[in-house]
Amino acid sequence: MPIRSIDAATPSVNTGIGFMNDHLVIAIDGPAASGKGTLGRRLARQLGLMHLDTGLSYRAVAHALLMAGAELDDEAAAEQAARTLSMDSFDKNTLSSHEIGNAASKVATYSGVRTILVEKQRAFANTPPGAVLDGRDIGTVVCPDACVKFFITASPEERARRRFQEERGKGKHVEYEAILADIRARDERDSNRADSPLKPAEDAHLLDTSKMDIETAFEAVLAIVNRARHA
Repeated sequence: MPIRSIDAATPSVNTGIGFMNDHLVIAIDGPAASGKGTLGRRLARQLGLMHLDTGLSYRAVAHALLMAGAELDDEAAAEQAARTLSMDSFDKNTLSSHEIGNAASKVATYSGVRTILVEKQRAFANTPPGAVLDGRDIGTVVCPDACVKFFITASPEERARRRFQEERGKGKHVEYEAILADIRARDERDSNRADSPLKPAEDAHLLDTSKMDIETAFEAVLAIVNRARHA
């Protein structure tokens, strides 16, 4: 089934995670600062589902390495940190720093770490009544049988503008050009890594939020989910 643009007509491995009876799983993928996290949290709240920002799990592994004084290229230490990680709660304030984000992007290239975290993410999705998961490989690897899949994107310039305003709003001194360069570098790493690269699932609904406010984007994805639930 082809990728479907939400602006146009919208309506593998079998993990058993999808839509059966009252168990609903929604997969949201996309690059950094595309709006996928905000949409994921709002969808989960609206539908009474759990929400998991899978990117935080990689950040948590990176944070554990940094706190232990381990080298980021120590793959064995990264795997051990992943094994002891719980998906129940993450301190987003602690994990949202630029330093940890860059470290997480490196940790996420380790196949062993990804294998461990994907199993934990699938277990989270399998927990009733279901969940909304957002990340970079949810629809393609973690939950390929999700009831509804989205790929949320925006231009690098717009994503950098959003991140710039977010960081400035926190009182941080940041430069737009530096953020833009970082986003482009992360896109390059995420899209070209050998294991689980960032790409839309073949049956994902594509949403470009470059010129959308969050309300418009949320209404668009919620309408698609509701149609799928009542199909």
